Amino acid sequence: MNEVRVYGLPHCTTCVKALDYLRGKQVGIESVRDLKAHPLTTDEVRELAAKVGSVEKLFSRRAMKYRQMGLHERHLTEDEMVRLMSEEYTFVTRPVVVKGDRATAGFSAKRLDAL
Repeated sequence: MNEVRVYGLPHCTTCVKALDYLRGKQVGIESVRDLKAHPLTTDEVRELAAKVGSVEKLFSRRAMKYRQMGLHERHLTEDEMVRLMSEEYTFVTRPVVVKGDRATAGFSAKRLDAL
């Protein structure tokens, strides 16, 4: 299987850069899911987190709402992070690229090559 599934946003520059990189490497793209139009369920968040390596790695602290909601001032449990990612797509580190039972979150040429 040489195809990947991508989770992101159509106008996210990082997501576009990752898709361009994958296409440049001739990686087949099975599907691209728009997280804003089709949010993740809590089960899907947990599944992606397991493939990425942890809930922490999937959760984005760079989201504007992270500071706006005062989340930077408290310790979030894994359950809270999962709930936030299922309720608000901006808390998911993008893009998430999945190949089989492994995935990477965020754009990194090195991590995509390893995947």
